[in-house]
Amino acid sequence: MVSREDFNSSSIKVQDIMTRALITVNPNTTALQVAKMMEQGGIGAVIVKDGDDLVGIVTDRDYATKIAANNLPFDTTVEKIMSSPLITINQGEPISAAAETMASKKIRKLAVSDNGNITGIITSTDLVNQLAK
Repeated sequence: MVSREDFNSSSIKVQDIMTRALITVNPNTTALQVAKMMEQGGIGAVIVKDGDDLVGIVTDRDYATKIAANNLPFDTTVEKIMSSPLITINQGEPISAAAETMASKKIRKLAVSDNGNITGIITSTDLVNQLAK
């Protein structure tokens, strides 16, 4: 069982509990295409890349609060609904740092980076599951 002390210690790193499977899309991808990718992949977020530049993230929450709540058409591009700029955390950081960033930024998903490259994603669910072990 993981104690709060273990959770706050630096022994468990972001890279230890992050998800490495990642889907990236370009800014012109439609909301409908992204929704289908999320459903098929069983995921709640996709990273938006414009060429080599990471420009944002589209989450299931963005979809609900921006597309559904505003009755936007499904062919709306992700560029219009993504959360930007993309907030990242280094994969070597302790998971407590991820929790602090999520809390302070009021977000549930963080892109994970290693030397500027996105290597995965860590979610509030990942943190809760780790705490519950």
